[in-house]
Order: sequence, then structure tokens, then C-alpha cells
Amino acid sequence: MISVASSDVQQVLINLINNSLDAMEHVGGAIEMRTSTRTRYAVVEVRDTGPGILQENLGRVFEPFFSTKPEGKGTGLGLSICYAMMKKMKGDITVTSQEGKGTTFHLFFPFQEMAHPA
Repeated sequence: MISVASSDVQQVLINLINNSLDAMEHVGGAIEMRTSTRTRYAVVEVRDTGPGILQENLGRVFEPFFSTKPEGKGTGLGLSICYAMMKKMKGDITVTSQEGKGTTFHLFFPFQEMAHPA
């Protein structure tokens, strides 16, 4: 079981989907979401088939005000907000990307231990 505010999850997912749509605006592509479980986490993957993120930018995507979008197109806060919200939920967010093939964001939501009746 995970215990998170649905509005927080919704905001993170909307930010990721909007970023994917922006990245694919001129080239087209697809967005796919998958869920799975790992030992201690429920995992949601948001994957797009857009142009990908340059390797030299991957380590900076969660920094506040970092953006590769044209002037006036974004504030550079969307992914840093996603990062902060996932940490607030005691989870994590990571990214993998391949130029020309797309980007995948991985959201890790920790399982909560169930209380056992006495």
C-alpha cells in the first residue's frame, strides 16, 4: 500500500506529460505510462519517444530554473517541483534518456507498512 495525496501525484504526472508534449511538439511521438512494483516501491514510468535529453544536461534537469526550452516557453521549475514533491512523499524520481529515442522518468513511491491487529 502507498499513502500519497492524489493531487500531488496528479501534479507530478501532469508536469511530466506536459514536458513530453513540449519536447515532441515539432517531431511528434508517443507518451506511454507503465506501473510496476519493486521490493519497497510502487513505480510509475512516464516515457516519451521524443528527441531525448542531451547527456550533458541529464544531471541538471531537476535543478531549479534549468531549462533547455526557448526563452518565454518555460520557467525551468517544472521538474524541480516534481523532484521536491516526490521527496515530500518520501519517494524519488530519476530520469534516463537517449538522444533521438526519447526520455523516461521513473517515479518511486514507497510502500507503507501495514499495521497488524493485536
